[in-house]
Amino acid sequence: MSRIGKAPITIPSGVEVKFDKAVVKVKGPKGELEQQLKEDIALEIADGTINVTRPTNQKRHRAMHGLYRSLVANMVQGVHEGFKISLELVGVGFRASNKGQLLDLVLGHSHHVLFALPPEVKVVTETVKGKNPIVHLESHDKQLVGHVAAKIRSFRPPEPYKGKGVKYVGEQLRRKAGKSAAKA
Repeated sequence: MSRIGKAPITIPSGVEVKFDKAVVKVKGPKGELEQQLKEDIALEIADGTINVTRPTNQKRHRAMHGLYRSLVANMVQGVHEGFKISLELVGVGFRASNKGQLLDLVLGHSHHVLFALPPEVKVVTETVKGKNPIVHLESHDKQLVGHVAAKIRSFRPPEPYKGKGVKYVGEQLRRKAGKSAAKA
C-alpha cells in the first residue's frame, strides 16, 4: 500500500467534509473547496478521520491513492489554516504595490506589469526602505496560490549571475561565477 495513501486525515474542529458520488466538498472557516475524484477511489469518513481506499493493487490505482489522499489533506488544511507564499523582488528599482486585487509590479521592463489576482487570493505588498519589496499571497486553495505565485515569478525569473528577479522568500539560487572567474 501507498505510505501516503494509507495515512488517515484528521478533521479539525470547525471543518465539515462531505463525500457524495466521487465529489469531495470541504467547508471550513477560511472557505469552501470541492474536488472531483476518480470513481475507483473511495473515502471513508468516520470518528473525525478520513481514510482513502483503492479497490485493487494495480499501478494506476496505487498512483491515484496517494494523489487523492494528498489533495484531500490539502483541502482540509486549506479551509482550516490556509496557505501563504511570499515572493521577494530582488533588483534595483523593483517595486510592488496593490490596489485591491490588482498587483502592480515594476520589474525593470519598459512598462509596469499589471496582474489581476483571483478573488480567492489575498495579496499584501510590503515595502521597507533598504530592503527588497515582498509580495505576500494567502488563500485557502493550495493549487491556486501556488499557480498565482508561479505566474508572478514568471514575469522576471531570477537570473543566475546577480540573482535579480522575482524569487520565493528563502529560496536558494544556484549562482554562476561569470566571465571574470574564467580569467583568473
